[in-house]
Amino acid sequence: MSTYANLPAPSPEQGLNRYLQEIRRFPMLEPEEEYMLAKRWVEQEDTEAAHKMVTSHLRLAAKIAMGYRGYGLPQAEVISEANVGLMQAVKRFDPEKGFRLATYAMWWIRAAIQEYILRSWSLVKLGTTSAQKKLFFNLRKAKARIGALEDGDLRPENVQRIAHDLGVTEDEVVSMNRRLSGGDASLNATVGQEGEGTMQWQDWLEDESATHADDFAERDELDARRELLAEAMDVLNERERDILTQRRLSEETITLEDLSEVYDVSRERIRQIEVRAFEKLQKRMTELARQKGLLTPA
Repeated sequence: MSTYANLPAPSPEQGLNRYLQEIRRFPMLEPEEEYMLAKRWVEQEDTEAAHKMVTSHLRLAAKIAMGYRGYGLPQAEVISEANVGLMQAVKRFDPEKGFRLATYAMWWIRAAIQEYILRSWSLVKLGTTSAQKKLFFNLRKAKARIGALEDGDLRPENVQRIAHDLGVTEDEVVSMNRRLSGGDASLNATVGQEGEGTMQWQDWLEDESATHADDFAERDELDARRELLAEAMDVLNERERDILTQRRLSEETITLEDLSEVYDVSRERIRQIEVRAFEKLQKRMTELARQKGLLTPA
């Protein structure tokens, strides 16, 4: 993808506002146009098609990157990392899966940003476990959820609750809270110029409740896919629907052994029914998506 060298790039010299204005000139893609561009990239490795998909989503990458201002890192570098994630998403995007590039790219963009933050912050090393990474990015939200917004050390009952909710030890919660409250780049430090009002770095942290991709109709698209799923379930008989729900659509899945006892058949038979039901459901969802104009015809 050598054409990526031609992408606009944020820089301290250029200024963030100028970069944001520059990327607004790239048009958004209609679903059919996006589908055809993705097909050209997958089947022909058409770099021009890939370039168009990337540039049309630079605003999405920048919008998500702006949600990570609270880590004391240059915003231009955070946006650049977001763009790297976007390029990885385009490289791996499969237009036949039935969803838009924006929805798929959000995961790659966030992953790229978070890996950059973890590499850059001295208080969280690359060797950090997945549970500690989760703690790093979710501690403030967990504190807000239980009303533990006081400065300083957390009360023991709050430490216990957060440790349980995030799957880490109580010592890790105490240590991370102290680091984020007064470590390398304190999230409680005030930012902004005099007269602009007081704001802390932590106020710029990503808010998971916010709709980062409103411009790309992410929320509407996810709702549409849920409706498609509910409608497509009608293609399954009662047993198929129950087995697929228990195995793939429930928070706490049931084992093949348990279901084999419920239906008095072998575990292998349950597995076959599950696979067949999933294939039928996937096919029906694709059909409905095309009928509703959510997916262009192949």
